Amino acid sequence: MMYKKIYIEITNNCNLKCPFCTHNKRKNAFMDIKDYEKVLEHIKGYTKYVYLHVLGEPLLHPAINEIIKLTHDAGVNLNITTNGYLIDKIKENHDIRQVNISLQSYDGTIPLNDYLDKIFEVINSLKKDTYFNLRLWVSTPKTREILDKINMYYNKNISFNDKNDSIKLEDNVYLTFHKEFTWPSLNAERKYLKGTCYALRDHIGILVDGTIVPCCLDADGIINLGNIFKDDLGDIISQKRHHDMLQGFKDHKRIEPLCQTCHFIEK
Repeated sequence: MMYKKIYIEITNNCNLKCPFCTHNKRKNAFMDIKDYEKVLEHIKGYTKYVYLHVLGEPLLHPAINEIIKLTHDAGVNLNITTNGYLIDKIKENHDIRQVNISLQSYDGTIPLNDYLDKIFEVINSLKKDTYFNLRLWVSTPKTREILDKINMYYNKNISFNDKNDSIKLEDNVYLTFHKEFTWPSLNAERKYLKGTCYALRDHIGILVDGTIVPCCLDADGIINLGNIFKDDLGDIISQKRHHDMLQGFKDHKRIEPLCQTCHFIEK
């Protein structure tokens, strides 16, 4: 079985406390570089795309550039999702396929010009080799000002919307909008009994402790399918819980209670 992508959480630590985030409820940790090498070995043959994303800020990892190199040397395409505050840590690294920058994370702790100028500088340094996706998935008090500065920098006239639009700013650089979503929770109403999802068909996630989850929205590891450091991925894929979830999605049914609270894909 091949996945379009596998999410790997190299840390669940973050340098921000965004109001729209579910926030970490697990023990704070950084994945050891040797453990990351083990993950790459275990997922070999299951995907060509790794996304450093679940919870946490991946650029906080002290060995981020070594992780990027290991991924590149393994022949795997690497995507990073970041809040952008530490983006200068990768400004000379040309081994990244795509960088997604969550601009809605800007919290005003530094001047907006300083925040965006650093992002624009790194984009200009890497854009020949790397795609950049500037994301505004949540409308905040600073959204208008952020858009004004993007419009000025790229000579555009873009307004905020939540229609999942992707707008080309220049070659390899895009601005993406999306409506805000609520993180699934076992404390929420289980009202989505029917519906499908890309989880397990398109992707899986691996948390910092090795826990395997069906998607990047299971931030607490509720649907624990196994552990990448203890279990063979092929065995996990063939287990009953995995099979039942996957078959349920194919039949337009949501088997897991957590999935029944998720409206990220409302169909």
